Amino acid sequence: MQVRELHDGTFVSQAMLVRSAELRRRRNGDEFLKLRVGDRTGTVTAILENQAALARTTCGAGTVAWVAGRYTYHERYGAQLNLESMRPADEGEYEITALRDGPARSFEQMDADLRELLSTIHNPHLSRLLELLLGEHSPTWRAYRVAPAAKHYHQAYRHGLLEHSLSVAQAVSAISATFGGIDREVAVAGALLHDIGKLDAYQMQGEAIEMSDDGRLYGEIALGYYRVRRAIEELDDFPTELEQAVLHIILSHHGTLEHGSPVVPCTREATLVHMIDNLGGKLGSFDRVEKGLASGERWSGFDKGVGAGAFFAGRAEPERRAA
Repeated sequence: MQVRELHDGTFVSQAMLVRSAELRRRRNGDEFLKLRVGDRTGTVTAILENQAALARTTCGAGTVAWVAGRYTYHERYGAQLNLESMRPADEGEYEITALRDGPARSFEQMDADLRELLSTIHNPHLSRLLELLLGEHSPTWRAYRVAPAAKHYHQAYRHGLLEHSLSVAQAVSAISATFGGIDREVAVAGALLHDIGKLDAYQMQGEAIEMSDDGRLYGEIALGYYRVRRAIEELDDFPTELEQAVLHIILSHHGTLEHGSPVVPCTREATLVHMIDNLGGKLGSFDRVEKGLASGERWSGFDKGVGAGAFFAGRAEPERRAA
């Protein structure tokens, strides 16, 4: 059964992708394993009491595990899978594409949309910069097209960075004409490159997403700044004012010093990219939260990415009785 099909009382015995696994200890000293497991349709919290330490070693984040246990819905704690057993799944027991989370659009469609958007950049300097970094034969593009956008909060899956950056850039392009004084091409270029530091900040180990050493030491904004700055230095006669405009978008896109930006947005283009980036990340969090709800459940608990409990009006009331 797919995660979105599970209801209170369902007994589960099948392969699931382990998205996170944390060994915890109760007040009495007993160890248990708290996991997030799921497939492409959703994610659910799972608890394993027996041989938790061994399972943490053999079924860590990013692995595919064969899990067996009862799916329950608790009024206070929500959906939970109480596991009786857990082991590494054999290759013939699952199809990885059915377990991976991913974007709603195919990579081919996003690639085509990106190329179409790039064709609207007529400034020769910006066009050369984007070709150097996102051209179809660029080494950077090979990493950019598969990289995740985050470890947890939004688009934390393959092609997530492309999905997020493209959606931000498309929205920036569409809204630029609404407000006067915005250089659409600068804003679009900055939107496509604002999160490029995540290529160095995150690494995928199998199906698991982890922070790299550079990500922990420098942060994705600094890494993105230096990557784009180095690319600009490879281009002859790149205008100083244009360099400032693009790099300022990257440095300020988190919006505030408290959120990690070394400077706040000081241009129209940087302000627009920050606002749309924040919107895209927040809406991406709604997608993630909904995938973690029980079938028919309409309210989530408090979620840090959303900043509140999320409400999904179109979902039916959850089933409470065992099947």
